[in-house]
Amino acid sequence: MTDRADSRKKLTTRLKRIAGQVAGIQRMVDEERYCVDILTQIAAVRSALDSVGVELLTEHVSSCVVGHGTESEHECAKPMTQEQLVEEVKTVLGRFLK
Repeated sequence: MTDRADSRKKLTTRLKRIAGQVAGIQRMVDEERYCVDILTQIAAVRSALDSVGVELLTEHVSSCVVGHGTESEHECAKPMTQEQLVEEVKTVLGRFLK
């Protein structure tokens, strides 16, 4: 398996785990569990999503921005210049860090 395929498989596994956590939170709400317990689980999901986001951002910068022009980039990044890709990273970071 290639590094990219292995990375995608790991991300998919993590996202499925997060989906399970969200379903668990829904059950907790349905069961009228203690609010603090629910909030703790919400914090765990947010942290897990942040971790996935950092992983994706790191991969994007590595393959699409730094690796631009080396055929490692995603098809969507190919027509862009490195300067445009850097601006795109600034925009997405602004959204991600809110």
